Amino acid sequence: MLKNLSNRALMCNLLRQEIAATARMLVVKVGTRVLTHADGQLNEERIAGLAEDVTAAYQSGHRVVLVSSGAVGAGMSVLGLKQRPIDLAKLQAVAAVGQTNLIETYDRTFRKHGRRAAQVLLTADDISHRTRYLNVRNTLLSLLEFNAIPVINENDTVAVEELMTTFGDNDRLAALVTNLLRAQLLVILSDVDGLYNGDPGEPGSQVIPTVDRLNDAVRALVRDRVTGLSKGGMASKLEAARIVTMAGENVIIAGGRHPGVLRRVLAGEELGTLFLAQGKSVSPWKRWIGFSARPHGRMLLDAGAVRAVSEQGRSLLAIGIVAAEGDFSKGDVVGLCDERGQEIARGLTNYPAADIQRIMGLPSNRIAQVLGHRPYEEVIHRDNLTLVGGG
Repeated sequence: MLKNLSNRALMCNLLRQEIAATARMLVVKVGTRVLTHADGQLNEERIAGLAEDVTAAYQSGHRVVLVSSGAVGAGMSVLGLKQRPIDLAKLQAVAAVGQTNLIETYDRTFRKHGRRAAQVLLTADDISHRTRYLNVRNTLLSLLEFNAIPVINENDTVAVEELMTTFGDNDRLAALVTNLLRAQLLVILSDVDGLYNGDPGEPGSQVIPTVDRLNDAVRALVRDRVTGLSKGGMASKLEAARIVTMAGENVIIAGGRHPGVLRRVLAGEELGTLFLAQGKSVSPWKRWIGFSARPHGRMLLDAGAVRAVSEQGRSLLAIGIVAAEGDFSKGDVVGLCDERGQEIARGLTNYPAADIQRIMGLPSNRIAQVLGHRPYEEVIHRDNLTLVGGG
């Protein structure tokens, strides 16, 4: 028994080393509670340590993009606020003040290592809109060519949904940036050391070193606490891990307060929780369809269509659709759900919602009889379809 455990630990250690060594590009997300003291003020010593780790990563051949929270916390510190504002306009104003302080601190710190920090502020629409998505990608890649360190944050001063709910303390944003760049590894530096097998505050609870599959049993382990500084938690981190691992890349959640944590992660040390990629790396086109573009509606599929799409890699035909919801047009992204309503995939529809209502449940050879023409045999072709479910 001990020998088997020892062999498994050795294999996990070798796997971590391989993942770290082959991740030529990585996205590092650092949370508010890692970057600030208990009173909300920026912890410049920790930012300096992060800059040293990022510089070391570059020297060892990695390219690094930072996704950094902390603007609201920094703004609270500058303005002398003790509690996070509830009023949206005030919250956006605090973020505007704090973002200046945050990026100035990053730039001043990176300059000591011969690099510059580049501020990149994004909203959900920047990621969802295909042209803007590609523009963001090109800008980030150009910054890396200039040896600048992109520091990405939500554009809190103009975004409403993002600041309140959408990205969830930048965890989801970090996952989307990882997919946008097709980075091989996402490292989330948190105030907790990883995913625990129980309540982190209880004696005997331990960090789970490796998660092979992110399923409902894993999600049931979440024990989140609400604080006044950040709006994320382990639930949002697991959602970020789902987005990245479903696209075929790896994720590590580790304690960001440990000195040299990023350097140690890239050395293959068993820190935090490693979430393993689910299958092969997904193409950039399918990543945008599955995880970045906003769905305009959804279709409910019967059991046969669910199997065809999720297990057999086939296109979606009209005969497998049992219901359609939303006012979507041809070319829009729609969600595909099983009959329980659980989303399993997303894809670009060849038919608008009005036509789907008329042809759903019919074999493909009857589409022309109903619509007067049949421009496509498939409602969604498999080349324009991405699996997103993670049971």
